[in-house]
Amino acid sequence: MTKNLENIIYPEISYTLNGIFFDTHNELGFYCKEVQYCDAIEELLKMKQINYKRECCIDSGNDLMRNNSNRVDFLIEDKIVVEVKAKRFVGRDEYNQTQRYLKAANLKLGIIVNFHQRHLIPKRIINSSAKE
Repeated sequence: MTKNLENIIYPEISYTLNGIFFDTHNELGFYCKEVQYCDAIEELLKMKQINYKRECCIDSGNDLMRNNSNRVDFLIEDKIVVEVKAKRFVGRDEYNQTQRYLKAANLKLGIIVNFHQRHLIPKRIINSSAKE
């Protein structure tokens, strides 16, 4: 593996996911609803035979929040959280939401992908406190 790829968490599946995101963006453009992007991503995940869960709940471990569990758009191979957005801007709230999911599930990597941007830029969120 090249030096640049050595530091990337889950490089193979990350590369495949980015391809799926760009294929979806190229096919649908940047004016659809979030659910339409999720449906298209789901079809591509099935075609590529990638193990995933859609809109699954992640327990926060907090008894006070047990009824308001965290619901992720996609959990890929039980190790990557994917949050799909269709907003003009993705800000701190979306970043914090993804960090909360990663910490609750003890996962290393989350990806926020905002399809309402003319140029797609998936954002990788790292949970440095995750344990293997």
